[in-house]
Amino acid sequence: MQDALDAARQAAASGEVPIGAALVRGDEVLAVAANRTRMPPDPTGHAEIRVLRAAAEKLGSERLTGCDLYVTLEPCAMCAGAISHARIARLYYAASDPKGGAVEHGARVFEQAQCLHRPEIYTGLGEAEAGELLREFFRSRR
Repeated sequence: MQDALDAARQAAASGEVPIGAALVRGDEVLAVAANRTRMPPDPTGHAEIRVLRAAAEKLGSERLTGCDLYVTLEPCAMCAGAISHARIARLYYAASDPKGGAVEHGARVFEQAQCLHRPEIYTGLGEAEAGELLREFFRSRR
């Protein structure tokens, strides 16, 4: 989770919403990414999508079985769908997102009958730090 938090701090420093993600298989960190939706303009530039793309390219496969995803904020519906399609084994996220999250809030993607794969889900790891990064980012924008 520390790699994801570091990526979130880098995102904030560049004016992006401070969300970071890290994808791990065993002891190997396959990819780390931060939100990057503004430069270049990319509505799909969420940290989770970027880290899944990087790991898939590195492994040469769209299936990331046996991999664990660490992310600083509860994934949205788009990211949860991608996590399912990638066959991520375990999802760890730091802070819950009652407004935009789609794991324990909103669409609850992994609970839908149409969901192809459901990762094990663990929450709260790094929650205080991730939450403070987000609060400070938005506080500074108001």
